[in-house]
Amino acid sequence: MKRFFVLALALGFIFAGCAKRAVTTPVEQEAPKETAQKAAPVGPEKKTEPTPMKTEEAPKKVESVPVNEVTEAQSSQFGNILFDFDKYTVREDAKPTLKSVADWLIKNKDAKIILEGHCDERGTNEYNLALGEKRAKAARDYIASLGVTKKRLDTISYGEEKPLCKEQTEACWQKNRRVQFVSGKAGK
Repeated sequence: MKRFFVLALALGFIFAGCAKRAVTTPVEQEAPKETAQKAAPVGPEKKTEPTPMKTEEAPKKVESVPVNEVTEAQSSQFGNILFDFDKYTVREDAKPTLKSVADWLIKNKDAKIILEGHCDERGTNEYNLALGEKRAKAARDYIASLGVTKKRLDTISYGEEKPLCKEQTEACWQKNRRVQFVSGKAGK
């Protein structure tokens, strides 16, 4: 009997604690409608002249740099200089090209050159970016030794990101281990 009483008491608590909630559905309210009285003018109708539209100001001029001021040097003008695998020293076969770049800069006093260092795909991205920068700086230092100020020689490294050749052969990798020259106006 005692068990029956405890069981009844437990069931009573369960049912008492789980009271049903009343489910209410939201009542949709209609948006207020404008009545004819609100839309109609209240007083005598006044004739108004249309307000003049504001005239737009003339667009401001934006200064832009002409496209011909920064152009990639023709490969026939300078060509690329190549480097040995995992090296950044200037090779003997690159010195005549660097000399012609220096001569051109001496003749064109308002020009500057960007030296872009590149690598083949072997090695990590970080390593190749650093190696490309060393190659560009080695070429810059050689040109500076021929009488061109370093202010006119900027360097940038692309590492392995802009290959000329995508085959996985030694001949292709050799083409990618290079410094390219981009010319433009000084101060731009």
